[in-house]
Amino acid sequence: MRYFRRCFGAAALVAGFVCLLSCNQQTAQAPPSPDRRAADEAAIRAASAEWAKVAAAKDLEKALSYYADDASMFPPNMPIATGPEARRKAWTEMLAPADLVFSNAATKVEAAGSGDLAYETGTFEESFKDARGKPIKVVGKYVVVWKKQPTGQWKAIADIFNTNQ
Repeated sequence: MRYFRRCFGAAALVAGFVCLLSCNQQTAQAPPSPDRRAADEAAIRAASAEWAKVAAAKDLEKALSYYADDASMFPPNMPIATGPEARRKAWTEMLAPADLVFSNAATKVEAAGSGDLAYETGTFEESFKDARGKPIKVVGKYVVVWKKQPTGQWKAIADIFNTNQ
């Protein structure tokens, strides 16, 4: 009987310890975070609209500020531009044409439930004069991948665009 009590006591102690650990693990888990996708998508749409205004105004510095430091651009008929200097060179070339008029419109923005990544798709139009003064109109589409920075600000990490023709 004495042996039985010792075994039963040890088993009860182990069971209590396991229960305590189980309860502790459940309370240690963080509560689920609220779904911020709608707010993130609205923030990205606002950033995208502002970015388009900045590009239309040919504000090079402000246009570059929408990228994360390690972001890449994938412009048509140009090499991939990764890093600040490569993006600066690409944007300088894109903003160079005389009488450049630029606009874009986001058609879809979707943020991940994790709250750290999102993508945007849309269309753009630009018109300018070529070297001979001939008016040119370009219509195209784009994809931007956005990443939330440690500051909470959304920055582009991949910017892909090309023309329809």
